[in-house]
Amino acid sequence: MSDEERTEEPTAKRQEEAKNKGQIARSKELGTLGVLLSAAIGLVVVAPSLSYGLKSIMAQQFLLERDDAFDKNMIFTLWSGVGKALFFPSVVFFAIVVAGAFLGNILLGGYNFTWQAAAPKPSKMNPLKGFKRMFGVQALVELLKSIGKFAIVVAGAYFLLRWQFPNIIRLSDGLEPNVYVESMKLLALIFILLICTLIVIVLIDVPYQMHKHHEELKMTKQQVKDERKNAEGNPQVKAKMRSMQLSMLMKRMMQDVPKADVVVTNPTHFAVALMYDPNGRAAPRVVAKGTDDIAARIREVAMDADVPILQNPPLARSVYYTTELGHEIPEGLFMAVAQVLAYVYQLRDFKRGRGKRPKKPSQDLPIPEAMQFDAEDE
Repeated sequence: MSDEERTEEPTAKRQEEAKNKGQIARSKELGTLGVLLSAAIGLVVVAPSLSYGLKSIMAQQFLLERDDAFDKNMIFTLWSGVGKALFFPSVVFFAIVVAGAFLGNILLGGYNFTWQAAAPKPSKMNPLKGFKRMFGVQALVELLKSIGKFAIVVAGAYFLLRWQFPNIIRLSDGLEPNVYVESMKLLALIFILLICTLIVIVLIDVPYQMHKHHEELKMTKQQVKDERKNAEGNPQVKAKMRSMQLSMLMKRMMQDVPKADVVVTNPTHFAVALMYDPNGRAAPRVVAKGTDDIAARIREVAMDADVPILQNPPLARSVYYTTELGHEIPEGLFMAVAQVLAYVYQLRDFKRGRGKRPKKPSQDLPIPEAMQFDAEDE
């Protein structure tokens, strides 16, 4: 099977791009059915008022006086009466038709307007592509649909007229008291039943258009690979971005190290810088952490800024593995870190001549077993 064959299902990105281009499933037959059916419904709705208006117009025309026939201004009066009689039913009728046309065209594919689809395309004016569309498979399908529609409508019209022929003859006699209303109702009935014959075409065309649209959106294996590659990003670009992000992270960490209260080390493999605000309610948080070369750089910056450096491998490993950069330490490490900070504050007072030299915290700090990491984890 060739990679150029469209065998893969369309991705969400492919479907979204097609929608933005205006490529969605549409059925002309469904739109036509919506227009005609709404016209029939509109005819039923406005039949009483329309028949009354037509009746009043005819009555006015037949009652025209001889003198009025020679009056040049009478034509304006007559047309004014025609307008008043037909304005309301015409507005209602066309409103229903417009609504039906709109709904009929969005039932399949939904509402979708995009300037990209509305923009003129030179490819649509290409004569060669035009001939290809005229003599292609799609043109053949449209021709068969047209023949099918014609045959179904003609057959339906024949049977409907044969069925209602006696009523048509009866109304043509003009003996019915409400001949206008009855004529409108009969016309609407025949129109609706005739339109319903198109439902057969719609039931065939809608699934076909959905299948055709789905097949057009299918992708080759290479297109899927290219889309996935573009979504994931070029490996070289991603490596460059990671390098830039790491550089920015390093710069930010090194700016925060002088603000730290203490740097806890392993002593060489790990280094974590902790900062605590005694006046705040938050727990101590990690402002910098790293291993190997980054740990060495953290120690170097800390020494230049005269930040206390305390060697405690268990605590350094525990903070490194359990706390994200910029986050507060977990509750399980509160006691251990509290002892370290107490030592740092006492050491700070000692350097200021306010007390005796404090004793360094024990290497065996109260660290929960679940937060202990052996040297093998390095």
